Amino acid sequence: MTHFFESHLAGYRGWRWAVTVTRVPRSRHVTICETVLLPGPDALLAPGWVPWNERLQPGDLGVGDLMSTAPDDDRLAQGYVLSDDAAVEEVSWELGLGRSRVMSREGRIETAQRWYDGDAGPEAPISTAAPRNARCGTCGFYLPLAGSLRTMFGVCGNLFAPDDARAVSADHGCGAHSEALMGTAEPPVEELPTIYDDSEVEAVAVSRGHGSVENEEPAEDYGHS
Repeated sequence: MTHFFESHLAGYRGWRWAVTVTRVPRSRHVTICETVLLPGPDALLAPGWVPWNERLQPGDLGVGDLMSTAPDDDRLAQGYVLSDDAAVEEVSWELGLGRSRVMSREGRIETAQRWYDGDAGPEAPISTAAPRNARCGTCGFYLPLAGSLRTMFGVCGNLFAPDDARAVSADHGCGAHSEALMGTAEPPVEELPTIYDDSEVEAVAVSRGHGSVENEEPAEDYGHS
């Protein structure tokens, strides 16, 4: 028979002591078989075990870390098959065919969707705040990728853009577009030359109004000492 008792140990909220007792037939003495601490329905438990390859998140890989890729990774497909001809091998490396595995169609689709839905896509805050015509596909700093992703993605080469050296979609945008200010400058205002001639002095007659005082008249006494 097993009896349960509430545990008061710190850090074991909701756990219970399980005490199993038994009695030998025809004996009046009860024997304790075992005691163990077991979690109850509301016990505080540690998270379940998750394999490392499922726990790993983007950005977790640090300097000096190594991460192996499974042989059956769906993101990769068989690349160029090696040849026993040295001349063929030399040409294959020049063409970029020297890799044993390349990204599969599924891997490219997954990557393109992740980029498009993230900060490199058209719905990123910096893209929605940019002018409608300031799209990366029409920017002079846009460097298109090669292969099947060429029509959708490229790399930003603008030193002053926040996405410099990063892959961006063709319909992504920002305020550092190469043509952002083209055609928006106001036309210059024609400045008329200032015309004046200080070689002659024009005499202007000034009429004196009622109450004016001539310079020859004595000043009026105001009674000041």
